[in-house]
Amino acid sequence: MDDEVVRAWRVVEREPGVVLLDGFHALKHALRFGGEVRRVLTADRGALLALAAELAPDVVAALDRLAVEVPEPALRQVAPRPHPTGVVALAVRPSAGANAAALAARPREAPVVVLENPRNLGNVGAVIRLAAGFGATGVVTTGDLDPWHPNVLRGSAGLHFATAVERLAVPELPDGPLYVLDPEGADIRDLPFPDDALLAFGTERHGVSAELKARADRLVAVPMRPGVSSFNLATSVGMGLFHWMSGKR
Repeated sequence: MDDEVVRAWRVVEREPGVVLLDGFHALKHALRFGGEVRRVLTADRGALLALAAELAPDVVAALDRLAVEVPEPALRQVAPRPHPTGVVALAVRPSAGANAAALAARPREAPVVVLENPRNLGNVGAVIRLAAGFGATGVVTTGDLDPWHPNVLRGSAGLHFATAVERLAVPELPDGPLYVLDPEGADIRDLPFPDDALLAFGTERHGVSAELKARADRLVAVPMRPGVSSFNLATSVGMGLFHWMSGKR
């Protein structure tokens, strides 16, 4: 029976667009925000349902329907390092077309965060978590990093399903005024962000590219103590989104 469950998991795992959800919180958010969850495996079904009843009663019914208990060795076949909450799941990511449509829809009531060529999976996950929390329209990444990588999903706690997350080339960015965070820009405290802004952030080492700077409507700088090289990427995004939200009072 356990072998059959693992084989069924492997079949779904290979389907196009299927992503791994590692841990209870990623699974909870996928269910809460309408994600299509295909498989849920846990080493302790009773403990999982009790945790859901305590922290997320709104997803208990879905978990009761989906969760399959397997012995820990079987769980480790699909998740060699199981999350401390003892649950792993497979879900279907929204299509690129659906994400692109959500990002491009106008009028836009909240900014789109643009991460140019990010390198750190955990940082991208943290940015997506921030974007979902602030109610941003979505997060666009450029470059080679897959924003739906399992480690990014773990860093976002599954909040990919609460906002539009997609990888696009710079020429494909949604329409809207482009505000690029750059040390040469105007002081952020003197410049409110419009709701339909694209808020673009470069890497901590190199900043934004000349290509993205050339497209910018405004360059914006966050004041920083002399001698400090840069802020963490997720911290910079958090400051930018908080600045936008503060202007809506």
